[in-house]
Amino acid sequence: MTQQAKNKFTYYLGDVMYINVTNLCTNRCEFCIRSTGETVGGVNLLLKDERFSAEDIINELKTTFSGKCREIVFCGYGEPLIKLDIVKETAKFIKDNYPQVPIRVNTNGHANLIHKRNIIPELTGLIDKISVSLNSDNAEQYAEICKPNFDKEITYQAVKDFIKECAQNGIETTATVVSGFKDIEVNLENCEKIAMGLGAKFRVREWLPAGYDS
Repeated sequence: MTQQAKNKFTYYLGDVMYINVTNLCTNRCEFCIRSTGETVGGVNLLLKDERFSAEDIINELKTTFSGKCREIVFCGYGEPLIKLDIVKETAKFIKDNYPQVPIRVNTNGHANLIHKRNIIPELTGLIDKISVSLNSDNAEQYAEICKPNFDKEITYQAVKDFIKECAQNGIETTATVVSGFKDIEVNLENCEKIAMGLGAKFRVREWLPAGYDS
């Protein structure tokens, strides 16, 4: 059985195609939907095997792409930029074959820590938009909410640096905060100020039982 047959990489929510490239993540967020089930909006996103190539995703994308697709988003159960080369290769295919469709990445902003280099220039020209999970206005709360694999002070600053660098490289950048999960209270006003100071837009993402809003 091929990797493509085992895994389902693409799914739709409305007129937006999402691409799930990994279940791995460097955060263990309190509100993560992975702790409540295997589906988002009724779509099962649990990959059966992490051993696959961009070609596997591209082959599926060719059969599932809709001409009415408004946007393609790298977003699933895990952190897509862990699979940086796969994202880049798949994004290049989309740019070459469906240039009219904008490409977005939803990320936790850890990519430079993960790959131990500045990867943002590698995304320039491939990724049109990027949504980065800021999730707090301070490192202490960020660590409590997101439980990163890296040192809390280093991680929170790295996320802010990532947001700033994306904006400075001409990628349309949005810093996001998840709101409405249990009794977690985040200072949204301060988060918005931080986002704007970094050159990014700001968005509050409502927590939903079946998955966050996109």
